[in-house]
Amino acid sequence: MRLPLRRNIRPSAAILTTAVAALALTGGCGSKRPAAVTATSASQRAQTAAPTLAASGGHTSAATASRHAEPPGRVTLAFAGDVHFAGRTASRLATDPATAFGPSAAALSRADLTMVNLETAISVGGTPQPKSVTFSAPPSAFTALRDAGVDLATMANNHGADYGAGGLRQTLAAISASKFPVVGIGADAAAAYAPYYTTINGVRLAILAASQVQDETLANFSAGPSTPGIANAYSDQLIAGVRAAKARADVVVVYVHWGTEYESCPNDDQRRLADNLAAAGATAVVGTHAHVLQGAGWRADGRYVAYGLGNYFWWRSFGNAQDDNGVLSLTVAPNRVLSATFDPSSLDSRGIGVPATGSTRQRILAEWNQVRQCTGLAATPR
Repeated sequence: MRLPLRRNIRPSAAILTTAVAALALTGGCGSKRPAAVTATSASQRAQTAAPTLAASGGHTSAATASRHAEPPGRVTLAFAGDVHFAGRTASRLATDPATAFGPSAAALSRADLTMVNLETAISVGGTPQPKSVTFSAPPSAFTALRDAGVDLATMANNHGADYGAGGLRQTLAAISASKFPVVGIGADAAAAYAPYYTTINGVRLAILAASQVQDETLANFSAGPSTPGIANAYSDQLIAGVRAAKARADVVVVYVHWGTEYESCPNDDQRRLADNLAAAGATAVVGTHAHVLQGAGWRADGRYVAYGLGNYFWWRSFGNAQDDNGVLSLTVAPNRVLSATFDPSSLDSRGIGVPATGSTRQRILAEWNQVRQCTGLAATPR
């Protein structure tokens, strides 16, 4: 699948070699690309993009070039919600990873950098954890993400360790082998909380991820000093990581798995964490988990928060608000979000978040604006 050119570019062969070695030791990820190389399509990146862990901590990438007419110092970031490969979406992955996302790939490919929440263990076989619902997917999931135009994923969520310690080992090995950038999970806490760093159009970006969902995964598989797992949003290490990232980056984004399922308004834990992340230096905070849209907008301090983006590529449809989702695009400049655009989509019978049109688009846009009312956030920058 050929996708439009974007600023993301490929690494040199030397970087590929060192990246694989670094990941084998750390379980870390990210991508490092030399500024002198010209832009490539997503399908070319599938063959060449390589993650590496920076010596100073974090996943790094250097990128230049653009298909946009934006002035230097501005970047467009896109975020979609929960993605996994189970049931009907597993069938699409098995048929052809490169086309699994179907028509939603066009929406995912427009921004300079696109990120989703990958809500599944990447493991084949193994023993599921004692939970009512568990998800797993083969490593070809990363091929599907890359060919859909996704550049980065978080796995800090309540399904990232659904297949226990063995599944975690498989997941980290698959991340390493795929060279696909993933944050929020790692071989230890240093790797799980490590930001993804990249520079696009002169803007230094740092992106972190963590989970605030208090369940079996957070209780048993929060990453420790020498144990693998996911980043725990209740840990002081997340706030410290944001402060450290702010010292290196112009824009800091935190993608959090949080909220109360099926509730469109943020809960107290979400609000407190948003306050703490903003105070620590986060430019924007984006979230998922509630399975419905939650409110988004600007805080009084100028920081941007999107509490919930819904189910974007999902195994079931419900014929209600759980099928509503969309792609949030943020145009950012150093230390601020200049503008935000929400492009509505809705789950179809294949599990794809298809861009909405006509009355469906208008209904979801109205919903997006309505759920902001209980957040205290503003629709435009203050």
